[in-house]
Parts: sequence; structure tokens; C-alpha cells
Amino acid sequence: MLVAAWLTLFACRAYADVPPEAKALFASGDYSRAIEVLNHAAAAAPNDAAVQHLLARSYFESEQFDRAIAAGEKSVSLEPQNSQYHELLGRAYGEKAGRSGWLSALALAKKARKEFDAAVHIDERNFSAMQALIEFDCSAPGIAGGGEDKARPEIQKLGSLDAAEGRYASGNCRRQKKDYAAADAEFQKALELHPKSADLIYDIGDYYMKRDQADGLAVVIKEAERAEAADPRGDFFRAVILVLAKQNPAESGKLLREYIARAPKRNNYPSKAMAHYWLGRMHENQNDAASAKQEYQEALNLEPKNRFANEALKRLRRD
Repeated sequence: MLVAAWLTLFACRAYADVPPEAKALFASGDYSRAIEVLNHAAAAAPNDAAVQHLLARSYFESEQFDRAIAAGEKSVSLEPQNSQYHELLGRAYGEKAGRSGWLSALALAKKARKEFDAAVHIDERNFSAMQALIEFDCSAPGIAGGGEDKARPEIQKLGSLDAAEGRYASGNCRRQKKDYAAADAEFQKALELHPKSADLIYDIGDYYMKRDQADGLAVVIKEAERAEAADPRGDFFRAVILVLAKQNPAESGKLLREYIARAPKRNNYPSKAMAHYWLGRMHENQNDAASAKQEYQEALNLEPKNRFANEALKRLRRD
């Protein structure tokens, strides 16, 4: 979502007492300055749960997960019946787990599931939290508290509340199990039901992008424009379709460079590294190996573990 959409979100009561400057900075993706403003606000009002929550979100988006956990734990302690606060804390635990050694990761994973479960119990219509819980149970082993046997009734319950969300959850579970044919079928059914969440729609887009499925991306863009026309992810995926079709490199290059320059960094947005990767593929389509290598290398500079750019660069260096 663009700044205006984020500010609409912040207009809700939960953020009524948060400094407007912090809201605007967060919306624009300037997390370092948002954190500075929010820390001043937290010092002045240490018991303001909304300030702590936005501080946790800012740390989360800037990948400072220890600090996101600290602020998230404080927001939950101050307002324990807020479903969104529990959800964000669970996500922070989960991200920290993915970067920790085995024993620490196991403990953090259990904490993540506990927070997702709490979020859902507080508000069963917090579909984002339910999706996080289902994804956890589909992907995490039993020793961490997960298990597909837990996910099945959760998917059924979610589907009874919102059919599109249920189909997405089923497809996402199949994706976790690498059953891509089943995931394709479920995601297609989800899109046919016109999901309300742009994040959900664009996550399906991310799946199609990583599998070079241009037809699916075209459906994603159509559905996402209905849900949130101003979202910058639409132009990113339009560029990907053009690159896959080997059409109009001038337009695809323009869209990708604009995305790199203007789109805020969000954990659920395609990264700027992926935009550079697709610029590399655009240059490959034009038989410009030197420019393609530069873009793939820039993607790796931004994301050293980006497997798409890494594989592409290795392939070009062999040729």
C-alpha cells in the first residue's frame, strides 16, 4: 500500500495517540527516523501500548528482531487483549527463530505459535493471524508445536468464515509441503472467490513469480487492483509479466526502476533485490550478458542469500 493507504490505517483508534510524524515516517518506509520519534514518545508515555506496537513494527520491518520482540512483548503486556499485538509478536519470534541455532529456534518457534494462537482466540476474524498459525502448523515439526493434523481443522474453520481465505490457506499449506500442483489448484480457486486482502493476493503473486507463471500473475494483478488499486506491487508484477513474455523491455525496465526508487521496504513486498533480478532477466532477453550480470550482482549485494540471482549469475559465468 502507498502512504495514503497506510495513513488511513493509522487513523484508526488503535493509533490515535501515536505521534503523526511517526505514522508518516513508518508509512514512507523511513523506519530509522520513525524509531527515533517513537522512542522519544515511549520515554514520555511508557505505558502507551500503541506506541510500543508501532515501535515493534518499525523494528520488525528494519529486521531488528530482538528489539521488535522487546517492544512487542511490552505492547502485549500493556494491552493483552489486542489480537494484532499478539500476531506481530509471534511474527517477530518466528523471524528470530529462523536466524537462531537449533535449541534457541525451537524455543522461539513455540513462543511464535503461542502468540498466533492467542491472536486467533482473541479475534477469530483476524485472518492474517489465522493464516500465520496455519502456515506454522503446516510447516513446523511436532517437536516445535506444529503438525498438519492441527492445520486441517484450522483451515476448515477459516474457510467457514471466509471461503477465499480458506482456499488460500489450503494452497499455502500445500506450498509448504512442495505439492505445487495442489497449491496451484487451491490458489486458483482462492482468486476466483475474489479475496479482500491485497497482501493475500500478492502473496499468491509471489508464488507465481517464483515459478514463472505469467498467466497466474495476470489474474493476481486484476484481483489486486480491485482490492487495492494504488498498491505499488501491481506495477512490479506487470514488469515481471513483460519480462517473462520477452516484450517491451523499455516499459518493464521503467516499472522495475520506479519500484526500486519509490516502493517502501515491507516484509511482504517484493524486495528491491528481486527487482534487480528481474532487470537482469530483462537484459538477458536482450542478449546483454554484461548488464544482466551487473543487475544480478546488485541483487546479491542487497540480499547475499538471494538464490534466484545467485543461480542466474553462476549460469552466466559458466557461459
